[in-house]
Amino acid sequence: MEQQDWDIGEESFSLSALQQFSWIEEFQFSNNGKKIGVIVNKGEGNFSVWENGKLWDSNFSRIWYLRYSPWNTLVGLVVDDDSHTVCVDGELWSNKFDFVWNLLFSEEDKSIAVAVQKDMQYAMALNDKVWSNFYENANQFILSCNGKKTAAVVQIKSFGQGDIFKFQQGCYSVAIDGIKWPTSFVNVWTPVFNKRGDKVAAQVRLSLYEYSVAVDGKCWDKTFSCVWEPCFNPLNNSVIAPVRINGKWGMAIDGNLLWPNKFVQLWNQQFSANGKHIAAICASQFGMWTIVVDGRIWNTHFCSLITDLVFSPNGERVAAIGKNKKTWHLVIDDKVWPNSYSMLWRPVFSSNSEHVAIKAEKNNQYTIVVNGIEYKDSFDVLAQPIFSPDSKKILIRGIKGDTYYRRVISLDAFGGC
Repeated sequence: MEQQDWDIGEESFSLSALQQFSWIEEFQFSNNGKKIGVIVNKGEGNFSVWENGKLWDSNFSRIWYLRYSPWNTLVGLVVDDDSHTVCVDGELWSNKFDFVWNLLFSEEDKSIAVAVQKDMQYAMALNDKVWSNFYENANQFILSCNGKKTAAVVQIKSFGQGDIFKFQQGCYSVAIDGIKWPTSFVNVWTPVFNKRGDKVAAQVRLSLYEYSVAVDGKCWDKTFSCVWEPCFNPLNNSVIAPVRINGKWGMAIDGNLLWPNKFVQLWNQQFSANGKHIAAICASQFGMWTIVVDGRIWNTHFCSLITDLVFSPNGERVAAIGKNKKTWHLVIDDKVWPNSYSMLWRPVFSSNSEHVAIKAEKNNQYTIVVNGIEYKDSFDVLAQPIFSPDSKKILIRGIKGDTYYRRVISLDAFGGC
């Protein structure tokens, strides 16, 4: 966002013109809050996109998964002349497919990737360039953080529905930019790139009862009764993954147990940005969900679930949302905010790691909560909050009635945070 985008104040405009359409879909907000877009129906099998009061020049028989990129372009998946493709700010990609899905963005390189299917074969396309190799089955598509590489789990050998013996020989692998690993496995799940985008790890199944983690096609030396999604240390490329041993879960690094703790469940682990700390969601007992950081289990527990675990930018704080039966709560550094909500979304830290903001639903309305203090106003539709680079302001993007509001407010509005 430009510096002037952070001037304190409010901008608004009416959305009443949308009443002319038969129906509209979910509103999308640009990161800078300057634009708002929505799919509109102009008649039977006739769709377009309305953005800031103007329609795209083109009409399509179908549009779905409309999203703003991190750099504020509006991207949708469309059907044009019975072919599927990607549309960016109203401009179509040159490549056409039988189907496209799984839209992915990389802010670092301003890249756009999708999964594609053509003639019942599957691949990926990155910035309108398609893999040279297609596969009879592909899933779990990913884009590297730097936006330069794509990868997916692919089927590399054909087998019939009842051909269990060939299946057990290993028919799946990982393809990076269309090039498969030289090794195959009984199953492969959740491939992940490292920070530089030059390595891929995935959980793999070696036999009916043996599981491990493979990095660039090479398995860990040890096998386990089950594993979950791996992740890379952003500094040294070591790989961690939850592993199951003797009915309990532990955290392994490069195949060896990292912590002495054992858990009923353990997953969604992640490194801090500086690579010094590890946090994960765990269940210390059945129905007792909490967070473990560097092997230390929090005292706070939730009976239903915990999700949306995030580290602060400096790596010293951890936040997540937890659910107790019907109410949602935010827990940060093992302390729960006092209020409960009908729903909460992913917590957001300020760049200096001192403040936390979250979108919350209460009484069928949406508001922003900063450091436990609710904003004075509520909205019918609300986007995620965004902190200013200096951590002194927050951007609010919301709709009330038929008016869109873009507000930049000081954190003083939340009791002088």
